[in-house]
Amino acid sequence: MMSEPLNILVLCTGNSARSILGEAAFNTLGAGRIRAFSAGSQPTGRPNPHALALLAEKGIDAGFARSKSWDEFAVPGAPAMDVVITVCDSAAAETCPYWPGAPVRVHWGLPDPASAPREAAPAAFAATWEALAARVRAALDLPLEGMSPAERQAALAGLAQA
Repeated sequence: MMSEPLNILVLCTGNSARSILGEAAFNTLGAGRIRAFSAGSQPTGRPNPHALALLAEKGIDAGFARSKSWDEFAVPGAPAMDVVITVCDSAAAETCPYWPGAPVRVHWGLPDPASAPREAAPAAFAATWEALAARVRAALDLPLEGMSPAERQAALAGLAQA
C-alpha cells in the first residue's frame, strides 16, 4: 500500500448532489486509502439539502460539503489527482481543465437525483448513494495503488455499471 492515499476528484456540473455524495462515499469507505474531493464545472454555490440530509442519515459529517468550481483543482499548489471521475453526462462531455499529474479519467454516469419530484427526492438520493457506494466498494476491492494508469483506468471504467 502506498504511504500517500490516492487522490480522487469526483466531478458533476453543479457540485451539489452526486459529486458530493461520491466524495463522501470515497472518504468514508476508503478512509486512509483514498482522499476524495468534489467539484463542478458550473457549481450551484450550495450543496443540495437532500444530499446533506442523506449524509446526516448515514451518520456522515457533512462539514466538508461545499459546492465549488473545478478550477480550484487546476491551479499550482492544488492536490495532484490520481483519478478524476465524472458522475454526470454533461460534465463528462465538457472540456476539463488541465489536471496536474495527468490523472486517469473515468465516467460513472448516474441520473440526477436533484431532478426528481420533491416527494420522490429522498428515494432518488438514496438510490444514488447506493449506486455510488457499490462502485466505491468495488473500486476499493481493486489493488489500485499497484496498478499502472492504464490498468487503473480500465478497471475503474469497468465499474460504471456496478
